[in-house]
Amino acid sequence: MPTDAQIAGGHKANLNNPNTSKESKDNSQKILDNEFNGGDVPKASDTKDKNPGNVAGGLKATMKNPNVSDEAKKSAEERLNNM
Repeated sequence: MPTDAQIAGGHKANLNNPNTSKESKDNSQKILDNEFNGGDVPKASDTKDKNPGNVAGGLKATMKNPNVSDEAKKSAEERLNNM
């Protein structure tokens, strides 16, 4: 079941899609205004705790990625050590 953030995101995407009709965009704007406070809803990640194992895995991957700056690697290492 989609969250409010996902539903609002779909309507926001519709508003920015050049291939959708004006009628469709008007409907999406109406729904955002009436049901989602103009689209101002909490993000999906704001309402759930992050899995610490996944966070640690992402930080470890950042530290080994050759395309990541030294500064980002150092930041990832510090965050990992503080977990």
